[in-house]
Amino acid sequence: MRVKTPQGEIVDLMTINLGPSHPATHGTLRLFAALDGETIAAAVGEMGYLHRGFEKMVEQGTYQQVLPFTDRLNYCSAMMNNIAFCKAVERMFGVELPERAVTLRVILLELSRMIDHLVCNGANLVDLGALTNFWYFFNPRERVYQIWERLCGARLTNTVTRIGGMYRDTYPGFEQDVLAVVKVIEDAVTEVLGLIERNRIFIDRTRDIGTVGAAEAISAGWTGPCLRAAGVDRDLRKDEPYYGYETYEFETVLGTTGDTFDRIMVRMYEIRESAKIVRQAVARLKPGPVNTADARLSLPSRNQVYHDMEALINSFKLIYEGVRPPAGECYDAIEAANGELGFLIVSDGGTNPYRIKVRAPCFTQWSHYPGMLTGSMVADVASSLGSINIIAGELDR
Repeated sequence: MRVKTPQGEIVDLMTINLGPSHPATHGTLRLFAALDGETIAAAVGEMGYLHRGFEKMVEQGTYQQVLPFTDRLNYCSAMMNNIAFCKAVERMFGVELPERAVTLRVILLELSRMIDHLVCNGANLVDLGALTNFWYFFNPRERVYQIWERLCGARLTNTVTRIGGMYRDTYPGFEQDVLAVVKVIEDAVTEVLGLIERNRIFIDRTRDIGTVGAAEAISAGWTGPCLRAAGVDRDLRKDEPYYGYETYEFETVLGTTGDTFDRIMVRMYEIRESAKIVRQAVARLKPGPVNTADARLSLPSRNQVYHDMEALINSFKLIYEGVRPPAGECYDAIEAANGELGFLIVSDGGTNPYRIKVRAPCFTQWSHYPGMLTGSMVADVASSLGSINIIAGELDR
């Protein structure tokens, strides 16, 4: 392909497809790049190879039936998707959850954030050719999955929350397991930081690579670790607190230049901050109900069902029809592992969502990805992509 520069010079560019079959694009992303030698002169990103149709698919089921579908958005931290959706529906009802349910959700949210960052940085380091670090992160992540198994019987896609509370209470020894795995994860982060933080190869491959400054990140709609890596102090847990996050002590981790190095390091140190929150939440965990007493959301006890006609009818309607939020619109969001994960729900008062729109953090990050590559080398494509942590399940919906 021959193009003319603004100065009138004719340049021969080679066009190349990076993905969707490239290992770093996981079969779901395509980057069409024009190369001047090894330098990317221009690029266009394309998604749409997964064809999930999440937003239309969920309109065919009840609100409770939507929950397993949300697992498949960001499947590296599936519980966060469940909680974000339940939180939005609960806001439509105007209900408050019991203290134990709220504290349990905080624990699950922060553990999910930790394992999401583990797999993001671990896989990114593999893309850079550093395999050892992945095993330091993979094994602690596996221990968290064992907790998920005992908690709800599933590992990767675990629908443990329910609208109005939780699927069920925790198992005996849950608190001890959580505290033990947090310590293991912190040790793994210390080990990996010792391997990479001053490693010349790692620094040369990530410093000043894929740089996105504060103004550029804000303009692109970035949120989460990618935005904070650019030095922007924005975290919904602090700026628009929910579930009592304002009462927890933790720091917002910020970068300085917004390059690949900063995006990796922000996630590293956020794991440590999440560990602080988990320990505080476990200390607050008190016995009590894990579901609201609101009859619009929670099933009555079996004893009530066997002896009270109203309770029997309510049980049948909740099981067969599900919940019925009042007619109207609601947008609600949480600080997920990748950034702001929000759900816009439109209800017509029926048992099925009339319309659902997902505000997925990956979407804005991917939209700006081709632009941030201009002037980079082909070798920087994979490391830059890994640092913005695109999860196709929530991107292509």
